[in-house]
Amino acid sequence: MEFADFILTPKLDGVKMRGPFHSPVDGTLCITGHHMILSSRKEGVEELWLLHRNVDAIERKPDTQAGGGTLIIKCKDFRCIELEIKEQREFLNVASSIEKLSSIVEPTLLYPFFYRPMYTILEDGWTTFRPETEFNKLVTALSEEWRFSYVNKDYNVCPSYPSTVVVPKSIDDETLVVAASYREGGRFPILCYRHDGGSILLRSSQPLLGPNSRRCKEDEKLLNAVLGPGKRGYIIDTRSLNFAQSAKARGGGYEVEIYYPQWRRSHKPIDRRHVLLESLTKLIEACNDTASSMDRWLSRLESSNWMTHVKDTLNCACVVAQCLDKEGLSVLVHGSEGLDSTLLVTSLAQVILNPDCRTVRGLEALVEREWIQAGYPFPQRHSRSCYSSTGRNKNHAPTFLLFLDCVQQIHQQYPCSFEFSQPLLILLFEHSYSSQFGTFLGNCEAERVRLQLAQNTASLWSFLNRPDILQSYLNPMYDPNNRVIWPSVAPMSLSLWSELYLRWVIDQSPQRKALQTVMTLKENDKELRLRAARLRRQLADLEKEAVERGILKRNISTDSSVTPTTSTPCAMSPTSPSPSS
Repeated sequence: MEFADFILTPKLDGVKMRGPFHSPVDGTLCITGHHMILSSRKEGVEELWLLHRNVDAIERKPDTQAGGGTLIIKCKDFRCIELEIKEQREFLNVASSIEKLSSIVEPTLLYPFFYRPMYTILEDGWTTFRPETEFNKLVTALSEEWRFSYVNKDYNVCPSYPSTVVVPKSIDDETLVVAASYREGGRFPILCYRHDGGSILLRSSQPLLGPNSRRCKEDEKLLNAVLGPGKRGYIIDTRSLNFAQSAKARGGGYEVEIYYPQWRRSHKPIDRRHVLLESLTKLIEACNDTASSMDRWLSRLESSNWMTHVKDTLNCACVVAQCLDKEGLSVLVHGSEGLDSTLLVTSLAQVILNPDCRTVRGLEALVEREWIQAGYPFPQRHSRSCYSSTGRNKNHAPTFLLFLDCVQQIHQQYPCSFEFSQPLLILLFEHSYSSQFGTFLGNCEAERVRLQLAQNTASLWSFLNRPDILQSYLNPMYDPNNRVIWPSVAPMSLSLWSELYLRWVIDQSPQRKALQTVMTLKENDKELRLRAARLRRQLADLEKEAVERGILKRNISTDSSVTPTTSTPCAMSPTSPSPSS
């Protein structure tokens, strides 16, 4: 396939663009294999560079009288851009070209395979957060309890798992293979976090109990090996009890108490993923309706149920964190497939418990470990977003956005406990839907290996961890907090993430300027403190020199204080240092 086959009009003059917070721009529209570009070729006028992958839907508004019409480009980052095109034929050509180019699904034809970074790569983001690196300290310190397993090195045991996982040392690979066959998709229980007190956080998919209540002794052995003799743990099921019971009739199910006597099961339901996209659609529709009255706006916000999803997710994560921290009990989290709601809860629990996850590198590692390596299918979930009216199915879901929103809620309640600022969360949201980097390509590690992403594309982490880039995403108010932070899920404690959902409706430049001012003040404060420290050292050196020359004498009562000598006035002494010294 050639991109030229899709581009019916590669260049078109006389196109007028209207976008948020910008005056209309008359310019030339260029359509390439990966971008839609509009430029006025005038000094000081911003150009539009939009990846086709970012386009979610195109609304056509033909002008039946004058010909041509207006194309409304609706993007996955919630932006809407209007293009006025004068001629009918070109109007249809441009619309058709963008629709076809934005619908390409073959990964090797996407922009990350053609993008070549112009900067020096200081760190290889593809190898920075490998499981062997992330869990090396744990496995080394507790070598009698945990080990790396390569049972999935060919991705045959569990297609969506990485090649390397951490499992109890007492469990051999043969047991893991049998246990995997008892879990949906082969997602057998694996370690994802060990809390300071020794409690363990595990994740998996549902057991394949079936209507005949089938059991698996290898699965029971695996879970009991985590606890040890005489200890107890919790299984947090992210489905309602009724839904879990109905899944049993379809071949799934839940852990039966008589087979898992050391584990206590609790249901903390989170809505299924296909509900989330409908909820997000209603939310963005409400945000874009600037003519709403106050009552109608509040009603539409409530009816979208998005904030309810945020509350339920945070509540479940807090329950998991409480079991691990307050009760010191290990926890297994799963829903049906062990993907969307499971990854939501396990990753948020770590943000609450682990201060390292509140740093930039810690957040990157968390996203890599609990989402990318864990097999969350980003291309599948993000091929459609809130503006699409056709082509949607149950595989499309903004689950990762819900995770970022929940992190933002915690960030808002503990603004000084996070090293990164909210723009970093927005950056991750944008790149998860469309990007020049290959980090979010591939539905699982097996697919990423097949596509050779590490060899053929650049990593987002390599770009983000460059000092000049990283600086712009740091939180100027950061004060490291090594304690567990407990977010409130009370209605008055949660708020709409306006910096994201309303950023194309309400001008966010005052907030950005305020943040920049705080960052400047913080940087100035840092420089002044360094200067003060240098001056103190210089003063100490001068005092030491004055004592050695007999100009000052050291006060015996304190080591740091000195007093002038009385024998010779300092100003009259021919050996006194000049003011410049």
